[in-house]
Order: sequence, then C-alpha cells, then structure tokens
Amino acid sequence: MGFEVRFEYSDDMKAFAITAPMQSAVEDVQEPIAGDGEVVIDVSRVGICGTDQEYFTGEMVYLHTGKAGYPMRIGHEWCGTVSAIGNGVDKKWLGQRVTGDTMLGCGTCYRCTSGRQHVCESRSEVGISHGFAGALAEKFLIPARALHALPDSIDDAMGAMVEPGGNSLRASQAALAGPGRNILIWGTGTIGLLAALFAQAAGANVYLIGRNEQTIALAKKIGIKNTSKQIPQLPTGFDAVIDATNDPDIPALAVSTVEPGGRIVYIGIAGEASYVDSRVITLADVTVIGILSGSPGLAGTIEMYASGKVDPRPLIAATISMQQVGDIFLGKRPAGAGDGPKIHIDPRI
Repeated sequence: MGFEVRFEYSDDMKAFAITAPMQSAVEDVQEPIAGDGEVVIDVSRVGICGTDQEYFTGEMVYLHTGKAGYPMRIGHEWCGTVSAIGNGVDKKWLGQRVTGDTMLGCGTCYRCTSGRQHVCESRSEVGISHGFAGALAEKFLIPARALHALPDSIDDAMGAMVEPGGNSLRASQAALAGPGRNILIWGTGTIGLLAALFAQAAGANVYLIGRNEQTIALAKKIGIKNTSKQIPQLPTGFDAVIDATNDPDIPALAVSTVEPGGRIVYIGIAGEASYVDSRVITLADVTVIGILSGSPGLAGTIEMYASGKVDPRPLIAATISMQQVGDIFLGKRPAGAGDGPKIHIDPRI
C-alpha cells in the first residue's frame, strides 16, 4: 500500500517544476497549509543534485517504474524556517531553523519500527517520489517528524548541505574511517568530497581519485592532499574503498583494489548495471556495504558541521535564483561560479 500525501493550499507562491523531459518552468502555485502533524517551511536554500538532473533528462528510474511522474516538484537538499504548524505539532518548532529527512516511511511497518524507515517499502521521498512536492519553492510542506533543528552555528549554506553530508558521513563510517586506516575514495563530486572530509576528520589517511581538473584542484585546496587521477600504490594497500561515482566499471575495480579482509562501500549508482564477481569478494573475505540514504546520518552531520570539524561550504560553486535553474540543467555555468560541484538556489531572490 502506497504512502498517501495530502496537500491543502491557499495563496499563490513561486515554485520550480520539471514539466517534461528537458522542460522546466517557474510556476505560480498555491501556498501549502499545514495539516495534522505537518509544518510549513519558508525555504531559504536548496541544493541541486544528480537525481534532479536525471528527472530533467527523463533518465530517472522512478519515472519508468511509476513511483514518479511529471510535473515534478524537485528539491530534497534544503533548509529553512518553520512558519506554520498543524494540529499535534509541538509549538517549539514554530520559528525554528531546520532541515529535514528526505525519506518518509509509513511509520508502522517492521522496517520503520526497527529504525530503518529510509528503506520502508511504502516510503515517499521528498521531491523525488510519490508526488511529494520538493523544497524548490518559496514554501513547502513536510511532516514534523522529519525535521532536524539547526543551531545558529550552521548557516543556510551549511544547512542545505546536511542531506548530502548524511550520505557521505554514513559512507565514511561504513568504511570504518579512523586513525591509521587507508581509505581510497573514487569520485570528486559532492558525495566523494564530503566523504573524504569526514574520513579525514576521523583520522584516516584519505586517497581521492577524480577526473575533473576543477574538483581535483578544489579537493587539494580544502586539504585532501592525496588527490589524483590515478590509483596510488601503497605498500599496505587500502583498508577500505568508497565508490562515489556513477561509473559502472568502478565497482569491480574496487573489489580488485581493496585489501583482503577490507571493506567496500557503494554509494554511487551507475545508469546501467555493474557486474562484480562474488567469488573474488568471498575469497578475499571482503565486506561490501551499500548506502542508500543520508537519513541515519543527518544528526551526526549536523554535529560535525556545528563543531567545525567539517565545513561543506567550499563545495558550493554558486547560489542562484529559481529563474536560473533551467539553465543549470542545460549545462550552463553561472557567471562567477567557483570550482565546487554544488549549485544552490535561494528561492527568495
């Protein structure tokens, strides 16, 4: 049984929608009204990610399985302020700066009640599936149970980087990043760079591989010194490998690169099937872990950002208006953009 999402609306506001493959628009839509257990967010910052790009091109798998369809209101990396609350919501949330979970489970199944609501079979995903409108708008609606409060030490830019940070922190933790461990990370996109920062903050020796000259240079600038286009040769090998790419060949390469008894963490998803020989995994006694969501890592990411141990802001190349988002999907770089892989939108400008 699917997760039913209900909306009520009043006055008009601006929202970004992908209306068909390669087509988008900033539309006048009705403002949301908080129902039971819900809050309205005044959105201050939203990040664009690869999933959003796949909706724009029409490649996203959910479009072909019935979990999503056009028009698509995207936006699952966000922060903002609670401006209205519905019945049953603690008044402490009113006026609170927040970010929130993307994954909204049914709340009653075995997975939800055992702390794994992010893999609930009936889950909705904010701005991704089952018609749940995303945050790329002036306001949007979300259940209060999904909220995470942001301290004053986390600004809007950092707040909208909590969701990708949650994914990256989980990848770093799955690799058992810590003092003396050699961690190889494939991919210098947002997730790879953040995973490298988290792993390094945990004390690991991080080796980062990328293809993009700009993001390789950025990685070195933010302190990931061992960044290159080639796999480095170490006398002791790699205790863990994190695949943060969309390259279908990397999963098998990861198996051949990790030390026997080591760990492989798959967080990148290729557009086509990847093939790995399970015999090699078994004979090398390798542990393989897949990371789907940042949900279990959101609180930890907020703590890391607030403490100053990890600063995600250098990864943000530019902050733009909703009217410029369509150009980003068409491959146009904003004037004056930095080297970072992440583009942010401020719906208020």
